[in-house]
Amino acid sequence: MRLQVLGTAAGGGVPQWNCACPGCSGARAHPGRRRRHASLAVQLDDGAYVVNATPDIAEQIESCAWLRPGPGPRESPLKGVILTDAELDHTIGLLRLREADALEVRSTPVVRHALRPFAELLRPYLQLTWAEAAAIPVSGKRPRYAAGSPEVEATGWVSALRLGPLVYAPTMGVWPDELDEAFRQAECVIVDGTFWDDEEPRRTGISARTATQMGHMPIEATMERLSKLPGRRLYTHLNNTNPLVDPAAEQHEVLAELGIEVAADGMVIDL
Repeated sequence: MRLQVLGTAAGGGVPQWNCACPGCSGARAHPGRRRRHASLAVQLDDGAYVVNATPDIAEQIESCAWLRPGPGPRESPLKGVILTDAELDHTIGLLRLREADALEVRSTPVVRHALRPFAELLRPYLQLTWAEAAAIPVSGKRPRYAAGSPEVEATGWVSALRLGPLVYAPTMGVWPDELDEAFRQAECVIVDGTFWDDEEPRRTGISARTATQMGHMPIEATMERLSKLPGRRLYTHLNNTNPLVDPAAEQHEVLAELGIEVAADGMVIDL
């Protein structure tokens, strides 16, 4: 399986446009620390896909040699997009793909329903088809724009994806038994590393809620369990407040001792 990490940051990227926290300031001073929104390029049996359509999607496609168009002027190897959720940071890139002749989107039914406005906007531009993703529910957190949706209690708002030998779960509110089984069967798991500890959002002043209350299991709550899995293990979806955005942070050593990696933009993984 061919896989390239297209981005590893949580919402807003690193640096975030309206933030001067140490993580963002460090990324401005050291461009090598910059991170695009979390996404993957994957080559499946039926074609090439990106996982989540982020605001950075055009630049992310350009960064992946086997996703670039050609040889014809409108020939692209990209078949579609697979979505983990309906958050704007993971879906707004669909609008940037309007030049495509056709595009397949795989998601859960509730995510498809939430994105009906996007589908209507794109209708005059391209042929959009929908399919169901091989997903494991990991959170009931819904986007703010869907707060009034009648499907508010439906499952499938946030999912981990099974993609052949890979399980990708950039956001996780819970670690259910089904996910644990999928992790143990996978050759590689890439999981939610948004926050290092539960108090990080409150301590840094970005929220009055804890990481758990925001729908993210912090690294401190998952790293020991992750270390016991048999396959390769990586964290992604780092928030700008996460100490791991600084390559000199001592937290990197903590993870290295457990055999866990921090995913990097541009990383290629062969499975």
